[in-house]
Amino acid sequence: MNRREWLTEEFERQRPHLRGVAYRMLGSISEAEDAVQEAWVRLDRRDPGGRDDLRRWLTVVVGRISLDMLRSRRSRREDYAGSWLPEPIVTGTSTDSPEHDAVLADSVGLALLVVLETLSPAERLAFVLHDVFAVPFDEIADVVGKTPAATRQLASRARRRIHDSAPQPDADLAVQRSVVDGFLAAARAGDFDALLRVLDPDVVFRFDGGGSGPLARHAIQGAEAVARELLSTGAPFAPLAEPAFVNGAAGAIVRAAGRPRYVVGFTVVKGRIAALDLMGDPAKVRGLSDQQGAIE
Repeated sequence: MNRREWLTEEFERQRPHLRGVAYRMLGSISEAEDAVQEAWVRLDRRDPGGRDDLRRWLTVVVGRISLDMLRSRRSRREDYAGSWLPEPIVTGTSTDSPEHDAVLADSVGLALLVVLETLSPAERLAFVLHDVFAVPFDEIADVVGKTPAATRQLASRARRRIHDSAPQPDADLAVQRSVVDGFLAAARAGDFDALLRVLDPDVVFRFDGGGSGPLARHAIQGAEAVARELLSTGAPFAPLAEPAFVNGAAGAIVRAAGRPRYVVGFTVVKGRIAALDLMGDPAKVRGLSDQQGAIE
């Protein structure tokens, strides 16, 4: 095997890992794929040499590409109406590997990704590369154009924000599924009191319709307000909701005419739903059928 053949084979072996880096940075599977492809172009143009550290080199390259994409995207999203939510990873109604789903929920759960969106691009990069993928601060510093000490502070601020803002979901998928099943049953029955029993008093309901349409609206907070909203506007869709796993946690998918229309992610904390994330952006929902590649 010559050098180019080895690089091609090794890159494909690292693709799930690189896709995972980019997805955590961008919250978008399609953009993550673009970042990974750009990394291949850069590798093809400039062989870094050696064999032992290619994975780390590629990790940093994908981080750099994702940082540039994130900065550009944030400047375009100033007038985005509604909540920008991550492109969901939907894995069906059952899982053959609960351990894998638990890891997925912990590392790319919606609760974490929503908070990552509130960080500056540099903070997000420092946290993702260092805390998730153990890249040393001196290598990250070169990407963000800061000293290693300043880069360490970026990660520290990100870590504090995540600790303070991201709820810790119940780890047991069976508990999550039971709570979400109870929620779906109550929504289908139009049972206001049953909805209140499964909703946290401070529950937040976020909407992402792609920045336009009926989902281009502010989040709703509070159990009673969320329950009223669900019963008034969600009644036609409740019978169409199917259980699914969304980013490794219990969720639901709503289909119309056989095609996905909405994906709902639930954050279940202490046996109650602390957050609902309704994703109806056509670009994100339409891409569900194309989610064939794994991420790490």
